[in-house]
Amino acid sequence: MARSRLQLFQKRPLQPRSEVWLRNITMFCMLAFYITFFIVPIGMAFVGSFHDWNPMNGKYVKVGVSNYVALLSNETFWLSVKNTLLFCAVVVFFRALLGFLCAYAIYSKTVRGKNFFLTMYYMPVIAPLVAVTFIWKFMYEPKVGLINTLLGLSVNWLKNKNTALLAVMIMTVWKDFGYAVVLYMAGLMGLSEEVLEAAKVDGCNGLQLLKSVVLPLLRPTTLLIIVASIISYLQAYVQVLVLTEGGPGTSTYLTSYLIYNEAFVKFSFGSASAMSFVLFVFTAVATAISFKIQAGKAA
Repeated sequence: MARSRLQLFQKRPLQPRSEVWLRNITMFCMLAFYITFFIVPIGMAFVGSFHDWNPMNGKYVKVGVSNYVALLSNETFWLSVKNTLLFCAVVVFFRALLGFLCAYAIYSKTVRGKNFFLTMYYMPVIAPLVAVTFIWKFMYEPKVGLINTLLGLSVNWLKNKNTALLAVMIMTVWKDFGYAVVLYMAGLMGLSEEVLEAAKVDGCNGLQLLKSVVLPLLRPTTLLIIVASIISYLQAYVQVLVLTEGGPGTSTYLTSYLIYNEAFVKFSFGSASAMSFVLFVFTAVATAISFKIQAGKAA
């Protein structure tokens, strides 16, 4: 027995030394890149959140937790938090809802040209966000914009505090719901035909099949879409930067846009860093809650 094991060991091909070196060098380069461009900046930002930090004039004075305490009385910050939570909740909901409805319509063969519709839905997702936002900014023009022309209205969508955030939400849902379409389509294609046929034999109609079989089986896909969307939309700021620049007033301030404004307009990097870590906590909590809710439903 010992001899046969020795023979197997001797027959096992050894990796060439060059391949071992190449693998080690590649892993080292990846680790160095990750540490240099992710770990170190995060660490610098965390330390900087305890300082009055302005890199434009070299100011770097330790202030302890003053930046965090100041956030408690910062009305603009809490307005941005409220706007961000509202924006995130609405956009995540409609992204998942429209994504599922479109995917299920394609899957149930109520429409023809499956690949064509999947491509059309996904094209806005891969389009550059800045370019799409500029197109929608023109569409929202009160006099010559496509939106008002089609609806027969004269609303100044981006200059009205009652409609500006809604306009940003609509544009974001339109651009991103194709991501949910593709993921739901993949989940639907992976459903067991035997399970679906058994449910039909048991007398399930279309609505019962959807509610009792399809949706429960798609919970992992739904969780993926919700968590990925929450992480993405809590950090959204490009739409606001291009469409409204936070206006009118501060009505469309999102937390990430406020962080950008603090850091690269006011050059208050200490305050921006403190906001960033508060946003990180919000993101982690929201993600954990999503996992908890889905785990509870699965149980």
